[in-house]
Amino acid sequence: MKKVLLIVCCFVVASCHKREEQKSDAILASPGFKEPDPLALMLAPHAGEGRLDAQIRQLQDQIRSRHDIGTKVEELGWLYVAKARESFDAGYYKLAEQCAVWLERKDPHAPEALFLRGHVLHNLHRFKEAEELANDVIARRGMPADFGLLGDALMEQGKLEEAAGAYQDMADLKPDLHAMVRAAHLRWLKGDLAGAIELAQDAAKSVSPRDADTAAWVLTRLATYEFQSGAVAAARVACTESESLRAEYPPTLLLRGRMLLAEGNSAEALAVLKKAAALVPLPEYLWNLIEALQANGELVEARRVESELRRTGVLSDPRTLALFLATRGEDSRLSLRLAEEELENRQDIFSYDALAWALAAVGRIEDARNRMTKALREGTQDARLFFHAAVLADRATDPVESAKWAGKAAALKHLLLPSEREQLSRLAASQFPNQSIGLAGAEK
Repeated sequence: MKKVLLIVCCFVVASCHKREEQKSDAILASPGFKEPDPLALMLAPHAGEGRLDAQIRQLQDQIRSRHDIGTKVEELGWLYVAKARESFDAGYYKLAEQCAVWLERKDPHAPEALFLRGHVLHNLHRFKEAEELANDVIARRGMPADFGLLGDALMEQGKLEEAAGAYQDMADLKPDLHAMVRAAHLRWLKGDLAGAIELAQDAAKSVSPRDADTAAWVLTRLATYEFQSGAVAAARVACTESESLRAEYPPTLLLRGRMLLAEGNSAEALAVLKKAAALVPLPEYLWNLIEALQANGELVEARRVESELRRTGVLSDPRTLALFLATRGEDSRLSLRLAEEELENRQDIFSYDALAWALAAVGRIEDARNRMTKALREGTQDARLFFHAAVLADRATDPVESAKWAGKAAALKHLLLPSEREQLSRLAASQFPNQSIGLAGAEK
């Protein structure tokens, strides 16, 4: 199975950068190129000892032995999606896409095939394509999940008003936890933390152990909002509930690790974040692990993990790598290139923030502040946004604006990484030498 994932993952790599896409187009256009057989790819031998692995092998056997296999291929596609969610391995999304390709060859306008491929494209961060497919599926059948896919694709592109409309259509058709947790995130993006918590709490009441991944996702979202509000005890309860339904769910582990770092419990945070990064070695997880390693004085290991982040981050999560490099003041040109490329695909507030921070790293402060204005446009209450805005204003010698954003960042200081909190403290010390910034009263 690993060989198959390596083969199909090359298509993921090709989708990440224009130069690779042009190279892939040239290969596809060459006379000797033969397009891969989607059936052969989806039926490649599958390893693994889990419940999903057994179900995948069972469906593969049924497809091999039957003539009328359309429904089974669709089921297999969604099992690959479930496996991707469980393992955080994007290669399984590409196998799911092969199932959609096979279905589309049988019926180019089948909503089931279009929806499956749209879901895959969204998870591979091909948001514009996912938006187009979602609109196509809605025109053909208009189920709640179709509107959810459209809203997700729009939200990632920063089109929040349009996303809100799609989510409202979703909720009107079926007001379940999937609609509620999406609406909660939208409220958070619009600066309404209390509203996000309320909706996330309602969604959490509907979770079921029969869908452990969704339950863990909802509960971790709730815990994240609770932690931001300073209700650390409530956040811990939500994390515990998540772990009771889905043991060692990586996003829950990541949040627990961040909470421990915020409390100054770096040793326990390190143990949790090591486990999280071993399960999901993506830049966000590795960055948090680096911070914990440095807080514990394990500098050699921190440098090793940093090398891994740099090596893999260009393809796996260029936006986070751009932020990491700009925060460290290292390889600023690469940081800027990655942030610029990300904005072409994803015009949300966090992509504007990454570009602003990367522009500042190369000394283009006014350009950075212009991008930062767009990052702050929705009123999102995010500590990193405020921290960056404060630093940019300070570098532009705008002390009033800098103090305003530094105060907002200080109120959410517990959400920053240790190195970011240190930078914020230095900035505050220069502005208010006779004052100190605390932990914003986080509940113990």
